[in-house]
Parts: sequence; structure tokens; C-alpha cells
Amino acid sequence: MKLICNKQRLYEALINVSKAAADKSAIPALEGIKFSLSDSTLWLTGYDLEIGIKTSLDVISADKQDIVVNSRLFSEIIKKMPTDEIDIEVNENMVMTIKGGITEYTISVISADEYPGIPDFYTDSRITVPQSVLKEMINQSIFAVSQNDTKPILKGELFEIKDNELNIVAIDGFRLAVRTEAVKSENDFKFVVPSKTLNEVSRLLKDDDDLSCDILVSKKQVVFDFSGYTVFSRLLEGEFHNYRGSIPNTSVTEVVIDKKELISCLERASLLINEKIKSPVRCMFDNGALKISCQTAIGKIFDEITADISGPKIEIGFNCKYLLDPLKVIPDERIKLLMNGGNLPMKIVPINSSEYTYLVLPVRLKNE
Repeated sequence: MKLICNKQRLYEALINVSKAAADKSAIPALEGIKFSLSDSTLWLTGYDLEIGIKTSLDVISADKQDIVVNSRLFSEIIKKMPTDEIDIEVNENMVMTIKGGITEYTISVISADEYPGIPDFYTDSRITVPQSVLKEMINQSIFAVSQNDTKPILKGELFEIKDNELNIVAIDGFRLAVRTEAVKSENDFKFVVPSKTLNEVSRLLKDDDDLSCDILVSKKQVVFDFSGYTVFSRLLEGEFHNYRGSIPNTSVTEVVIDKKELISCLERASLLINEKIKSPVRCMFDNGALKISCQTAIGKIFDEITADISGPKIEIGFNCKYLLDPLKVIPDERIKLLMNGGNLPMKIVPINSSEYTYLVLPVRLKNE
């Protein structure tokens, strides 16, 4: 096996594909990247039995061979090579020689026979979404995915296609994020994708409205196909929470507020809170202002910003981070806060659209 390739293109492909290679595995091949050379095309695959990433690049070669190379070592070698052009050769003893100018490495590789096969995939369910839109949808919701193992289904995001509309939903028991976008689909279907997969998909997606991503779904697998990359993943099994029944349709108190001012106010309060020292921020909505206070063992703060308030005054407490997370991903300069009292969830929505909904549970406040 002999090939010549561009260093930068190879390194970029290696870094992206290696995200799906296992850190440690009882199957050593899973810690590697599979090389499949077919004449002038080199396919690279990383796969840890849960998520896989595959891509290809053009090379100069007339050979055909499959081998597996250690992901971490090979990536570091390519990164350190001094030339733009890399020569790679594998002999019959499964020893790889990597040359760049006068620099030469030799490392051992293993047979691709030890690499698990990618699951067969058959589907009639598929949608196409602009890459920039899908990237935004994931980033505006994934922080609300559960980190708790008690309900594994909530460690992923629900993709619900219904009436030519895609909803991506994340829930962790304390908050809920829903991002909606119009799509074209011949049938309705839904599935739950692990957050690990979606993080990698988001990282690879481009902020380009002219580029699209095809999403193909089978009973147990999902494939994201875009820009020369194929990301395939197992789906999470189980019944996702009935999120629609959790979102209130009415509110008694409506607040319109400047998003940047609210972020700044909450970030000032967060200086008194950490993982060991936790305390809710106390929010009083009254008389055209939001008054925020917080007291911990570190110290205390009082702050105030103007707000347009309709309805009765409300005092309510929140986990500061749970309020900050959605504010950082909503593009609007002003947002709506919708409440039905101090003990019920608050809904956060953009002013000018209905494509994003965030729901957060309050924290019970102690009497001061």
C-alpha cells in the first residue's frame, strides 16, 4: 500500500474522524482509525460502536488496501511532519512508513479484519435541513439535555417531524428547550439522538445557508450526511417525555426585557455562586423593574434593571445558570418572560418569532 497526500487535508480529516474513535476499548481496533484505500480515494472511519464518523480525501495512489492505525499517535505524527506532502507506505508485515522530507517514522498498524463492521442501514424516512439551521437548532437546545443516568432517554434530544415541521427537544427535569423549523417530509416520524452524537454533528456543520444536511433514520440508527462527512449513530430507545403537555399556553404576568442587560445582571450575581456554594437568584418583577438579589457564604448582591411588565407582580427564584443558558443563544435583543406565579415554570421566548421556547422550573425561596 502506497499513497501520497496533502498534510493539512489529511490532518483535518484525522482530527474530525478521531472524535468517534474509542479512548479505551477491549477491542484495540476501536482505538484506531480505519484506512480504506481505493485507488485515488482514501476513506477514513472512526467508530466506537455508538457513534461513527466517516470521510474521504483525494490521494495519489493506484493501490487498494484496508488497515487500522492508532488514532492518537498517527494524528500527532501528521501534525508534526515538516512538509506539505506526506508519503505513506505499508508493507506486508503491517509496518507503516510515514515520510515528509527527511523526517521518517515507522509504526505498526493492524489488519482491518479486526475492525467491526458498520451496521446495515435501510430507511424510507429522511429530511433535509440547511446546515446553518441545524447547527443553530442543536446549539439552542443541547445544553438542556439531562446528565443523569436515571432516565437514559433524556440524555439525547428528540427529533420530531410532524406536519412538515421539525421540533428538536431537550429536557433534563428542571428545564425544557424546544427549537422549531419548517421542513419538507412525506411522513411523520420521531427519534432520539444521543447528545454526544449531536455535539460532533454541530462541530462539523458549517454556517452556510447554501449547504444542506441529509438526515436518514432507520429503526435503531440515524445518519447525518453533509459536506463530505457521514456521521452515523445508534438511537436511544424508550418513550420520550410528553413535552407538549408541559408548556403553558397562557400567562398572568408578561415581561419584555433587554436580553444583554439581563445577561449582565445575572453574570454579576453568578460571581457569588459556584459548584460548592449554590443559591438561587431571587427575582422580583414589579413597578417597571426587575430586582435581582442573591446571598451566599461568599457575599450578597442587589441589582436592578428596567423591564416592561404586564400583570401582577411576582417574586420567583431560579438557578442562575438555567436562566443564562437560553439567553446566550437567543439572537433577539429583547425577549419575553411569561409567568403564572412564583411556584410555576417560567417560559422564555423571542419577541418576534415562535421558533424557540424555553421552560425553566423555579427554585423555592426561603423567607428573608
